[in-house]
Amino acid sequence: MATARIFQRPKNAMQSGRARTDRWTLEFEPAEPKRPDPLTGWAGSGDTRDQIRLGFPTKEAAIAYAEREGLAFTVIAAPERKLKLQSYADNFR
Repeated sequence: MATARIFQRPKNAMQSGRARTDRWTLEFEPAEPKRPDPLTGWAGSGDTRDQIRLGFPTKEAAIAYAEREGLAFTVIAAPERKLKLQSYADNFR
């Protein structure tokens, strides 16, 4: 039976924007470990579901899809945002 993870993307640490952080993603768990290709040395496996990432507008829509398709799933809660409020003058204390 296929298992999947449902999660919200965290904010990109390299950017200040929050684009696409409100969408939910369904990703399949790897069915087999990756192994190096003997010719090129690149890591790969025969599991093609590793390449699939489905986006949903809400958590409920992602859960409904997983239940409709008969997928076992786990929902990973989004990390809580912590605001660090300080003024510019605090840099010189």
